[in-house]
Amino acid sequence: MAQCTLNQIYLIFTSFLLLCTELLADPEAQGSYLKREHSLMKPYQGAGMTIPDWDLGGNTFVSNDYIRLTPDHQSKRGSLWNNIPCYLHNWEMLIHFSVHGQGTTMFGDGFAFWYARDRLREGPAFGSQSNFYGLGVFFDTYNNHNGEHSHEHPYISAMIGNGSNAYDHDRDGTHNQVEGCSAQFRGQEHETFAIVRYLGAKERLTVLTDVDGRGEWRECFDVRGVKLPTGLYFGVSAATGELADNHDIKSMKLFEVEVPEGDEKKAGDEVDLTQIVPFADGAEKYRDHIDDPKGSFSTRTSKIFTWLFWFAVIVCILCGVGFYFYQKQQVDARKRFY
Repeated sequence: MAQCTLNQIYLIFTSFLLLCTELLADPEAQGSYLKREHSLMKPYQGAGMTIPDWDLGGNTFVSNDYIRLTPDHQSKRGSLWNNIPCYLHNWEMLIHFSVHGQGTTMFGDGFAFWYARDRLREGPAFGSQSNFYGLGVFFDTYNNHNGEHSHEHPYISAMIGNGSNAYDHDRDGTHNQVEGCSAQFRGQEHETFAIVRYLGAKERLTVLTDVDGRGEWRECFDVRGVKLPTGLYFGVSAATGELADNHDIKSMKLFEVEVPEGDEKKAGDEVDLTQIVPFADGAEKYRDHIDDPKGSFSTRTSKIFTWLFWFAVIVCILCGVGFYFYQKQQVDARKRFY
């Protein structure tokens, strides 16, 4: 009897430790409810090479420890999309990811988290379509500055798309972003996490990061006036260009967030939440893409090297011609001497 009691105490204590570990791992999810149909956790694979409730696109492949959207090779695109629409009005996605590669000074391009209407649509916005309908959160690692801004890279930004305004990758999305922040999430040896939280009841979008290995959440941005419909899909995508990186997703956990009574808008019951048009009060006013007359840094550098090359060619030709005439003059002089 005593032995049985000790075993029961041990089991209870072990269960308590596991619960505490889970709460510490997901501190922002306390008091929330994990939605497994919208979550991605190990072991990933179901029957064959499929992942239950998720679809793979492009160069994405699955390993035992991570899902790699792109390998560290040029011109690759990959994506991973949940195939069940989300009808939660208040939710939080915890993303466990890793971005790394052989590059030490030049690398790219990054990956994106999506809550969007259209799935598996390849395009220039980190491997997905730029004219999207919903929310895009972009983890941009390309450290060659694009556009008119002075922020450091890597850079995290959010954009609300209505299907007509496009994410401008050449300007780092600064022409239509809601908000953004710099975060050193690339090339870290420790684990890196991000939380994307949307409280539809408060029209509030928040992004938090834990990328410095301290186990502490740091606010990237917190904005209000963001409207998103229900019934869209969660996904991630990544792309490489002339520069490359490994873009790995280790887990994605979606939680339904409890909102205190009284915070829900009274009109919420009267509105069809699936018909809300994506909108953000504080978003940058949309501007069409106009090429910089001076050109980007890489373009200017290329032009400089091109001019230097042709200048060197012309100098070599002139030196060759001058040397030829010099030798000819010396030969004529010796002939006259003899």
